[in-house]
Amino acid sequence: MRKAAYLIMMVLLVAAFAMAQTYTSGSGITGVDKLGAHQNGGRGCTGCHAPHSGAFGAGGNAITGQTVDTTNSGNYALWGQDLGPLYSYVLHQGDNTVGGSSYQTTLPASAQFASMPEEVTGIMMCLSCHDGNIARGAMMTNRSYEQSMGLLPAGIYGPSAIPTLLGSDGTTAGNYYNDHPVGPQATLGAVGVASNFTYTVGGCTWHGVASDCLKIAGTATKYQAFADHYGAPSIISNGHGSPVALPDNNPANAYLLCTTCHTPHSMYTASANSDAPIAKAATGTYPTYFFLAAPYNPGSHPSATQASSATQFCRQCHFTGAGGANEASGINNVTTAF
Repeated sequence: MRKAAYLIMMVLLVAAFAMAQTYTSGSGITGVDKLGAHQNGGRGCTGCHAPHSGAFGAGGNAITGQTVDTTNSGNYALWGQDLGPLYSYVLHQGDNTVGGSSYQTTLPASAQFASMPEEVTGIMMCLSCHDGNIARGAMMTNRSYEQSMGLLPAGIYGPSAIPTLLGSDGTTAGNYYNDHPVGPQATLGAVGVASNFTYTVGGCTWHGVASDCLKIAGTATKYQAFADHYGAPSIISNGHGSPVALPDNNPANAYLLCTTCHTPHSMYTASANSDAPIAKAATGTYPTYFFLAAPYNPGSHPSATQASSATQFCRQCHFTGAGGANEASGINNVTTAF
């Protein structure tokens, strides 16, 4: 009997180790398929990438009577959601208050599909699932998967549904004012961090091919000190080329896409790489949430001399000013709780 109990205990222990996610530091979600919500209710990869017939292969848009993309459907990465309603759609983002400013982004037209690949792949394809107002996919519940599955850190979020449809989030339909700006007006120059970077020809690697990217300027000693404590993967490289769109060689004109912050392929792990190390480490896996492509752990429990990786994530761009990085204020002893 004792021998049987011992064997059962050992089997359970081995299973626990097999399920555990190895992190460079900290802890987060473990034992869950890394696609998480993008298992798409069981449809898996084909929920986004239709192997045949583009958006028609996925059943098209849930709203009938709208423009259907018959020209470009499925021409890029077998995309299986309908971009038709989103062509030339205008997003009003940022503050909508008296004296506030609004970032206005006009999405590419159908004829610009090939000439504006950053906005198409980095914004429109995301919105073809995550708009929920004029572009409606068929598989989304409009509630964070991590929240629905009980995977969020305990006690730090409220009980209400955390929306996943930006244009249908419980406020006015199509409201993007409460969403972080993306597009050609949401530049590194506008947020005041551009001077810390320099455009580097062939400075990063994408699919084994040298690609242009931004690197931390040699004169940016305060920003480098911040990167030594966290990193700058959302600006330099998240392992898939430049996360920011680079319309020219001026870092001030580099602008944000949905994919600057998010990756569709890994819900809760972020990896360091040699192009953009994390806290000086060129390898390692770190906890993250919400498909963010950099360390972001709201449950990291920082000490008094640490900042949460969820805070440091934002400081990559919001380096100075209220809530900016410690290093920008000359505070150099605060490290990151991953």
